[in-house]
Amino acid sequence: MATFKPAWWLKNPHLQTLYPALCRKISAPLLRRERLITPDNDFLDIDWCSEGDEKPLIILLHGLTGSSQSPYIKGFQQLLLKQNFRTVALNFRGCSGEPNHSARCYHSGETEDLHFLYQTLREREPNTKFAVIGFSLGGNMLLKWLGEQGENVNLFAAVAVSIPFVLSECATKLDSGFSKLYRANLLKELKIYIKNKHAHLEKIGVHHEAHKLKKLGDLSQIHSFWEYDAKVVAKLYGFKNAHDYYARSSSRQFLKKIAVPTLLIQAVDDPFMTKSVIPNASELSPFVQLEMTEQGGHVGFVSGKNPFKPIYWLEQRISIFLAAHLGEM
Repeated sequence: MATFKPAWWLKNPHLQTLYPALCRKISAPLLRRERLITPDNDFLDIDWCSEGDEKPLIILLHGLTGSSQSPYIKGFQQLLLKQNFRTVALNFRGCSGEPNHSARCYHSGETEDLHFLYQTLREREPNTKFAVIGFSLGGNMLLKWLGEQGENVNLFAAVAVSIPFVLSECATKLDSGFSKLYRANLLKELKIYIKNKHAHLEKIGVHHEAHKLKKLGDLSQIHSFWEYDAKVVAKLYGFKNAHDYYARSSSRQFLKKIAVPTLLIQAVDDPFMTKSVIPNASELSPFVQLEMTEQGGHVGFVSGKNPFKPIYWLEQRISIFLAAHLGEM
């Protein structure tokens, strides 16, 4: 168990989850946006927060319906800049504020765009020390990619936070209790995302891509992730159904193949999942370090004694891990 102690005014897992997402006020670091054209002639927007060309570079991956503007991404970019790191945040397709140019979206197991970004940056900077940090969906994506690549990636460290290791169990968990409120909000945003993407594709005249989204049908009556992933993700990406998508995309099965020093941070009380999704020691490669906390919620981990000066423990813990492994290079 890790040594996280929750703030006394945020003992509840839902408060831990909601407080940093809704209440954290952070000035945006100075960003430089770059657009990368993907092999399928679409685009990815990446947001840089950097000074100097020779400093280590950290790639940041956001969660479902997030972006480079998510508070945890901005918090890490601001902190790591002070610690002499450069950072670049990947906005998954359609998450940068502008719909992308194809029906293709993103999902928990979609690793091609991450690999494209890594290859692009590695070709530019063959001698730079790289690391990757992923949150929630981005954490699952990161771990799956690390397992797929094995020794073929050159990173000094990786970190995944609040990971939905077993997607089917997490989808079911969101169908019960207070967690249904998270599900409702996320599904609402995803439906808007698809609607806006369809309108954009029609507007720019990419009718064959717009037709792929139109064929998905009416999404308004979807009320669970099982339904959404069967009707949207499975159909867009060629999975047989939601079961097939979850089985092939869950990161837990890839942990044994990871060959990069990797830290996993997971709260037992995470309202997006159950304790049963957390892997046991026999499932981890020697490079993987799992740290669990009894409390912390989902991408929360807020500590401190003063409600007016909360401490974001994640940033402290991950900074220590990065510094320790950077020193081993």
